[in-house]
Amino acid sequence: MNQIKLNVKTKTQTYPIIIGRNLCSKIAQIIKIYKTNFKQCLLIIDKNVPKSSVSIIKSSLRQKKIYIYNFNANEVNKNINSVNKILENLLKRNFSREDCVISIGGGITGDVAGFVASQFKRGLKFINLPTTLLSQVDSSIGGKTGVNTKYGKNLIGTFYQPNLVIADTNFLKTLPKREIICGYGEILKHSLIGNKNFYNFLNKNSKNIINLYSPFLEKAIYESCKIKKDVVQKDEKEKGLRKILNFGHTFAHAYEATLKFSKKLNHGEAVMLGMITALNFSLQEKLIKKKEFQSIMNHFSNLNLPSSINRYFGSKDLNKILSFMSKDKKNSSNKINLILLKGVGSPVINKEYSKKNLSLFLKKYLRN
Repeated sequence: MNQIKLNVKTKTQTYPIIIGRNLCSKIAQIIKIYKTNFKQCLLIIDKNVPKSSVSIIKSSLRQKKIYIYNFNANEVNKNINSVNKILENLLKRNFSREDCVISIGGGITGDVAGFVASQFKRGLKFINLPTTLLSQVDSSIGGKTGVNTKYGKNLIGTFYQPNLVIADTNFLKTLPKREIICGYGEILKHSLIGNKNFYNFLNKNSKNIINLYSPFLEKAIYESCKIKKDVVQKDEKEKGLRKILNFGHTFAHAYEATLKFSKKLNHGEAVMLGMITALNFSLQEKLIKKKEFQSIMNHFSNLNLPSSINRYFGSKDLNKILSFMSKDKKNSSNKINLILLKGVGSPVINKEYSKKNLSLFLKKYLRN
């Protein structure tokens, strides 16, 4: 299939997102076409990326001076110590602002690599090659970078747009089904905050997407990227509208942190649980109608998507969850800022609730 291109235009950067198959072998050509030139680059590679794919990328970039940094990408290693090690690597090799960092991996690798690029000499070139469905449809776009701390997820970070995003769908064939499901969760999120037409498309074609069938997969990636692109272009630094992209994430990040970023619950699964929680709270607050709420619940159950919070948490976890939610980046007062839903395509931002209010809801919710 032909390449699909989207342009992201923000106040700080304009860059293309290239979507298609067999793009790894054409990386040097794509870099030249979109004028992201450099003399040397550091490839920050998730250790889970197949060696055969890495070899193809290295071969395509053989005219460039290449250095490799193998990164054990997980939420625990997504920290400031990892960033410092990579920065030292760049300093030792005397990289300049005209050189480049290339991320090859999922969202964790991209977040760390982007943060490194934003910090080194106040910014060097950054190319993102997302290798998971979740990173191709979400985290590689929009310029959010960051690392975790013991106080919560992504609390240290920057807004730093990439120069180029290359989403090669061939990578997806190498992923376990669990990772595909996680990526689908973000696609579903974009449809819920975006528009009913896309949601209806997912209702009809979700299994084709999860099974990676063309052209359903490429359309889902494109539409998901387009929804996020349109939001980011209007609100690059998350002053207002961009908060809708965090639908489900206030709960999700608290769930991940409560489990100490355990492999028991990865980010995509946490986001789906977070969306389910936010939908239940939207229903309690009489924002969403029961019929539309049930339609979304049916979508989750028909695909057997993660939806049971009680599988992971009980009432004993309530205080920890609320503590992490109170530290969320979107909060600007003593209250907790939530993104809720009035209906498909109708998100609500800046809804603030006290810890007491949410405690009563979660206490009841954790018992159901």
